[in-house]
Amino acid sequence: MPIPREKFKILYSRERIAAEVKRLGQEITRDYQQRDILLVGVLKGSFLFIADLIREIESPTMIDFVRLASYGSQTQSSGIIEFRKELEMPIRDRDVIIVEDIVDSGYTLECLYNKLLLQEPRSLKICSLIDKRGRREVEIEADYVGMTMDEGFIIGYGLDYDEHYRNLPDIYTVEDF
Repeated sequence: MPIPREKFKILYSRERIAAEVKRLGQEITRDYQQRDILLVGVLKGSFLFIADLIREIESPTMIDFVRLASYGSQTQSSGIIEFRKELEMPIRDRDVIIVEDIVDSGYTLECLYNKLLLQEPRSLKICSLIDKRGRREVEIEADYVGMTMDEGFIIGYGLDYDEHYRNLPDIYTVEDF
């Protein structure tokens, strides 16, 4: 069921998002100084972010994707994680950056991080467009963070509600949700 547009309030404009993505790309470029990087996007939410981010990174960069499902309500994770798409490229002895749209409870990211560590990458870091600290339930932190927030349900720029609103170019909070 669609959410009435009058409940949307812009949290981050497309200009702010673009500026943060550019900054993150510059930080990653500086830290890796022409070393090969493998970006691992977490589908589906990260697809817009990773597409913009890879264009801002000047180091040699490859990309792969994973897809995970977290069971629970539409707005809250249960902590039970299922891998629906695995990596296609080996990561052993490679510099890997997990690219996530939002770190919320942290369950999904912690599960993915620990699974990838077992594959013995040279380095493993996390890049998140949004760090939602107010709902963190596990100890996991992103190495590269675009923006932070405490509470609220957000949509747009890849973030969805029931598979809708990913196409919005800005990020909105949904009031009374």
